[in-house]
Amino acid sequence: MKSLRIGITGGIGSGKSLVCKIFSLLGAPIYDADSRAKKLMTEDQVLVKSIKEKFGSQSYLEDGSLNRAYLSDTVFNNSEQLQILNGLVHPRVAIDGENWFLQNQTARYAIKEAALLFESGAYKALDKIIVVTAPEDLRIQRVLNRDHERTRAAVEKIIHNQISETEKISRADFVIINDEQQLVIPQVLKLHERFVSALEI
Repeated sequence: MKSLRIGITGGIGSGKSLVCKIFSLLGAPIYDADSRAKKLMTEDQVLVKSIKEKFGSQSYLEDGSLNRAYLSDTVFNNSEQLQILNGLVHPRVAIDGENWFLQNQTARYAIKEAALLFESGAYKALDKIIVVTAPEDLRIQRVLNRDHERTRAAVEKIIHNQISETEKISRADFVIINDEQQLVIPQVLKLHERFVSALEI
């Protein structure tokens, strides 16, 4: 039986990680694309070389770690530069993710979590997509409570740089609502049961 490849995405503060933790407790392998991207940016020599060529050797500190302050200043206020960086990172994450799926193909289903699942084109390699959604004000408040160094304006900028909630939902196979009104666990359990059983989904 073929292992299902499930994608989970959602805007910042929507609760993707919470949903993935629940799926993980149910036994699903989880690939966190955003964490892996950060790791690959220092460990994947092909990617490191590309970043240095495009953004200069100052992209890395002497110990080989990423110079986050420099890169942030360079790309996050310049959509064109951000696009170039994403164009370097996403293909390497795609290769890493493919290898991970192959290592986990005995699982009934495996999950790839990524904030930019649609933007990066990663959705094309997946069987089904789950979008986690919540009202924008609630998402902003969650991020401000979690990341004290962020400002409201900075969070709003991230939100407006991502595909809109409406478009994400329209492209989803399943939607999990995490608005603190509806219980999340029953929504996840329902999908888990569908993925584990051989029902047509």
